[in-house]
Amino acid sequence: MTSPTGSKQHGLSHIWREFCAQLAEAGEVLDRAEAPDSEFDQAEGLRYLSRLTRTALNMLVDSGDPDFPRIFQLTDDKIKIGADNPDNIYQQAVVRGDRDYRIWGKRGTVPYLSIGSKANRYAIDGTMTSTGEIEFADVALDADGNFEIIVSAKEQPGNWLPMAQDTTFLIIRQTFEDKATQIPAEFHIERIGDGPAVPALLTPTAITDQLRGSAAWVRGTANTFADWSEWFKSQPNRIYDGDQSVFYRGGGDPKIWYGHIYFDLAPDEALVLEVQPPANCRMWNFQIDNWWMESLDHVHQKVWLNNAQARYEADGRVVLVCADRDPGFGNWIDLAGHRKGTGLWRWIEADAHPVPECRIIKL
Repeated sequence: MTSPTGSKQHGLSHIWREFCAQLAEAGEVLDRAEAPDSEFDQAEGLRYLSRLTRTALNMLVDSGDPDFPRIFQLTDDKIKIGADNPDNIYQQAVVRGDRDYRIWGKRGTVPYLSIGSKANRYAIDGTMTSTGEIEFADVALDADGNFEIIVSAKEQPGNWLPMAQDTTFLIIRQTFEDKATQIPAEFHIERIGDGPAVPALLTPTAITDQLRGSAAWVRGTANTFADWSEWFKSQPNRIYDGDQSVFYRGGGDPKIWYGHIYFDLAPDEALVLEVQPPANCRMWNFQIDNWWMESLDHVHQKVWLNNAQARYEADGRVVLVCADRDPGFGNWIDLAGHRKGTGLWRWIEADAHPVPECRIIKL
């Protein structure tokens, strides 16, 4: 095909333009009536959309073949989604519910380790429903800490992770108390049973579907968590009184209680959280996030706290102070320049879920 100027036009450039136009629609999240309008918050929103785009393309273009699954990180120290846990390494793999898989590796010393199979519907209705869960307290290991898990819709002997027919995704959660000293688990995955020997050659239809899916995922994910921020904003400066099933449908671990908060502070104010941890609780932590529900820069700033890091009061209570500077009491969490935003308290495998008491103080 030749243009009026005589230069050659390639036939699929309109697909790229269509993808860019679809991706641009995700920018609507920046214009929401409840979204923050400061230059700082809007700049973070722009960066957030760029990060979502980067991880969507990795997931659906480069890691999206369920016959040749690839373990990748949907979030890391820069890409952040849905109040991602600073204590976690999140790993994912794209799968299909009508396939069987083998996962193998070595346990390491990470304290909490789980795998969930999910039906990822973020681009459709904003949910990621659990279709199976396995936690490594229930996984048989050999003498050297090696393991093998079969992932399938049909029950298997030994270590087995269930799937459903609409399962699309596996999430591996590695939760640390100290990433500097604890050893992460090693994971590998392969499809087993019938299937192609090598990946199919790329077709225009395949890449078109992958790009469209990526744009839809960015828009759906951004709007899902903007909806959540608006819910939390309706009850500012307190733990949101919400149904936990909503968070599980969003991809949450059913062994975790999620206490979200929206904070709104004047320049001279700090947010204080105080609670008596339950007698039986495997782990807990609290983090500060921005309005877009991204964890803050936990590599360079102390924007979160967990059970192993905390200093406790004489009676066992824990006091957290979210402020611009160390107030000299309790456990300081740096607001990192944020006067408004969200946060999240997690109780992991606890026999009770006390709601932390929140109050605003002047500094």
